[in-house]
Amino acid sequence: MTSEVISIAQMRAIDEAAAASGISTLTLMDNAGRAVADAVVARYSPRPTAVVCGPGNNGGDGWVAARALLDRGWPVWVETLTGIEGLGGDARAAAARWSGETLPIGSRKYEPRLFVDAMFGAGLSRPLQGEAAALAARFAAAPETVVAVDVPSGLHGDRAAPVGDVCARAALTVTFVRKKPAHVLMPGRGFCGEVSVADIGVSDALVAREAINTFENAAACWADALPWPAAETYKHRRGHVYVASGGRARTGAARLAARNALRVGAGLVTVLSPRDALNENAAQLTAIMVREADDADAIAAAVGEAQALVIGPAFGTDTGARAKLKAALKQTPRAPMVIDADAITLLSPLGEGVLGASDVLTPHAGEFERAFPGALKASATRVDAARAAAAKAGCTIVLKGPDTVVAAPDGKVLVNTSGTPFLATAGSGDALAGLIAGLIGQGMASFAAAGAGVWLHGRAGEALGPGLIAEDISEILPPLLNALAAPGLRRRPLG
Repeated sequence: MTSEVISIAQMRAIDEAAAASGISTLTLMDNAGRAVADAVVARYSPRPTAVVCGPGNNGGDGWVAARALLDRGWPVWVETLTGIEGLGGDARAAAARWSGETLPIGSRKYEPRLFVDAMFGAGLSRPLQGEAAALAARFAAAPETVVAVDVPSGLHGDRAAPVGDVCARAALTVTFVRKKPAHVLMPGRGFCGEVSVADIGVSDALVAREAINTFENAAACWADALPWPAAETYKHRRGHVYVASGGRARTGAARLAARNALRVGAGLVTVLSPRDALNENAAQLTAIMVREADDADAIAAAVGEAQALVIGPAFGTDTGARAKLKAALKQTPRAPMVIDADAITLLSPLGEGVLGASDVLTPHAGEFERAFPGALKASATRVDAARAAAAKAGCTIVLKGPDTVVAAPDGKVLVNTSGTPFLATAGSGDALAGLIAGLIGQGMASFAAAGAGVWLHGRAGEALGPGLIAEDISEILPPLLNALAAPGLRRRPLG
């Protein structure tokens, strides 16, 4: 399965390239409409269905879908914002082939049990008005009765947000060729319901010509880079990850990060502990080692030895913490650093040249704003903000949230769609920092490690569900990792 995410402009260019290659635009419309009908038939039993068609090509897809449903014996009719005489181009040709009942919106004889929303697609440029707005509001109130074509009407495909005050919602959205930002970014993703991507006859080669650099985060994006141990390996070859702990009574976050680094495969993990927290850390760790690191020199020495360092969770923001962070950053050579929480605050606002290309910064929205003031407000989407921040900082940025964005300095972006709201719990971000560092420590490139760590973190949340606490995340990782492993490395069934 391909995971490219394409913009409206890229989709238009792909359509034009397909037409230039000999595939007529009307054929693409026919394929799209039939794909909508296929998706409806696959998920619903026949029921009274109104296909609501707008004035453009999105409406044209709807006319084709209605015809395909009628051919399969469905009780279906078309409700239209524009009479056939008001249509042009392919939409008019598609409507001319419709032989069923056509009604103005709102004049139906009986109530449909399913709506196909083909009013407006991803390129809508102005707020919905009149009958379209009224119907979209109805769809928003009962999305379980709605299948959307491309996007729910009123949702902008690039900005992933409603164009105006009214926007439809759907239980299922059928889009074409590839997903758009509205299908993976919030709040748009929440309006779309299940998203099905249909093949309408456009080749992968035509898509590849667009030099796409935004992807939905999926195993295919980084699975080939996952570090699996060879038969002759030993723990020192699997990487040594260090985690900087806060002081007394501020140690739990570091232990969460450390346990996840170990669980994801690092051969050795050491918690760097201030002297006053040594006993506190040692009393609660077994396979994870503890080392005194009470000053800046000790932290600098450790980052020179490690394969990865996590710094920031409950680390503190006083002058001592600042000195330790500064020493770690200045150490040459040094390990890649996963910089989270308090360390982000200490660096804010973040200037250029502070971090290295192998470092990973993991802010939530508030920390991101402190590190890069005004970047979110100045950007159309979180993708744009994270991409700009990664270019400025010169490192991988993990902008956390329900649609976590992983951005590389070269502009490549992964948008994560795995996860659950139950991950919004104390310590969850610390676990994520440990996952990313554990993968980096085993030799995985930082951007790929961030993508994999974010995906695993989300999948762990999905597997655990209600009742999840941060301590559970590391415990659910083995079956997730086992499913990703090459066949020869997977756990064999007993017996």
